[in-house]
Amino acid sequence: MITPKSRILRRLGIIEGQVRGLQEMIDKGAYCIDVITQTSAVKNALSSIEDVIMENHLGSCIAPHMKGSRGSKATKEILEVYRLKRK
Repeated sequence: MITPKSRILRRLGIIEGQVRGLQEMIDKGAYCIDVITQTSAVKNALSSIEDVIMENHLGSCIAPHMKGSRGSKATKEILEVYRLKRK
């Protein structure tokens, strides 16, 4: 079974390679649109990591809080993450 942690670590390794590739592209004077395409891919990859972390957090932390006495804290936390994701 693939765990959220292993998914995240695998994806971070891929992103690390993408960033190294971007450094090489800049160093070699790559075409601007190609660089922008790669930076967009990195941003999307980071966003997918956030999605995995959020999914795991909602299931393992927020749901139990909502059932218990920490419902208002959990709601505030969800809204804060939502605001961060919109930026």
